[in-house]
Amino acid sequence: MSEENNKMREELTEERILDMLEKRQYKELKEELENNMYPVDLADILEEFDQKHMVMVFRLLAKEEAAETFTYMNSDMREVLINALTDSELEEVMEEMYLDDTVDVLEEMPANVVDRLLMATDEEKRAQINQLLQYPEDSAGSVMNVDYIAVRKEMTVAEAILKIRQVGLNKETIYTCYVTEKRKLIGYVDLKELLTTSESKPVEEIMETNLLYAHTTDDQEDVAKTINKYGLIALPILDHENCMVGIVTVDDAMDVLQEETTEDISIMAGVNPNEDSYFGTTVMEHVKSRLPWLLFLMLSATVTQMIMNSYEAALAVMPQLAGFIPMLTGTGGNCGSQSSTLVIRGLAVEEIEFGDLFRVVWKEVRIAVCISLVLAVVNGIRILLMGQGDVLMALTIGLTMACTVVIAKVVGCTLPLVAKKVGLDPAIMATPLISTLVDISTISVYFAIVSTVFQL
Repeated sequence: MSEENNKMREELTEERILDMLEKRQYKELKEELENNMYPVDLADILEEFDQKHMVMVFRLLAKEEAAETFTYMNSDMREVLINALTDSELEEVMEEMYLDDTVDVLEEMPANVVDRLLMATDEEKRAQINQLLQYPEDSAGSVMNVDYIAVRKEMTVAEAILKIRQVGLNKETIYTCYVTEKRKLIGYVDLKELLTTSESKPVEEIMETNLLYAHTTDDQEDVAKTINKYGLIALPILDHENCMVGIVTVDDAMDVLQEETTEDISIMAGVNPNEDSYFGTTVMEHVKSRLPWLLFLMLSATVTQMIMNSYEAALAVMPQLAGFIPMLTGTGGNCGSQSSTLVIRGLAVEEIEFGDLFRVVWKEVRIAVCISLVLAVVNGIRILLMGQGDVLMALTIGLTMACTVVIAKVVGCTLPLVAKKVGLDPAIMATPLISTLVDISTISVYFAIVSTVFQL
């Protein structure tokens, strides 16, 4: 793209669009929107507009650009537009949208809006939408697209290319054509292969039969990982009778992986997952998503309090013991979080599995020993220099530190693997829960060592 075009693209800002609307320069704005604005960028700009100006801009777009921009909007913007557009305008947008994008939109809309959207689609597409909506949530069937190009093995290359020209405009991807026989998937052929092969050759001679595929009930995250692992543009999806019913494309796979990553990060932070944006979520919804975990963690801390209460006599004799507790529990929690984060990542990219449990634990123990030695020595020197205790106290805290780090590393790497094995989300066993367990272990070990050394 030339430097001049880049400059023009940068100049079409929110302020300039609003200025052109105020001056009624609709024709000029329409041309600039078509030539100098990507739909995804326009959706971001329209998010800052009020309803009146958003609808005005949307009505200036060509059908294809309008449909694509609509798919990038958030649910609130879509609902505003749906209520503002006429039935004929809405029908044009729905006709241009790919089926999987349409299903994504419908899943986010209220029932009354869904009814209006379905009324704006033709009977054939409505039947396909209803079929996709019936697949389990988070399954491959719920994110697949039924618009793909299928050819027969007895077709010549010329006939296959002709079919692509005839139907390719309405398909989400044309780079891979699937060879089917009585709806059964028997091979595939790339567009590059078709364009560089003699037109008289039958498709059967150039098709690939080493097939990768998934079923409609497979987990969408597994499908996305397969696409990512093998660098696919799309993955064919088969039904329970092994008939081909659709494809999951790479852009949908990226969306799935982003959603799953967001969900894991939310759970790791002790927040119930929420599909809406931060600003698109109300204060009360934020409260509902965060409060359950905080209540659980607060109540679980009762165990730590009970342990400390049982050592009130020791604390009365040596009050300085209480000053070391936050440092020990904080260090333990941080060590556990480090291990759990790395193991959860390994599970996510399929680098680690439950069978590697003992290998992981052995590695983390060795890491913990090295780390604990350094931390114990540095902390012992700190205690002596700051006059917080004598050599015996420094050794006691150092020993507790070493035990805490080893326990935290083992707990941090073990819990996510166990969670995965029993069918739970490994992220559930992340920072909040591990910190609580490590706190309990640290307090128990600390007072057990202190009581033995100082005979309290």
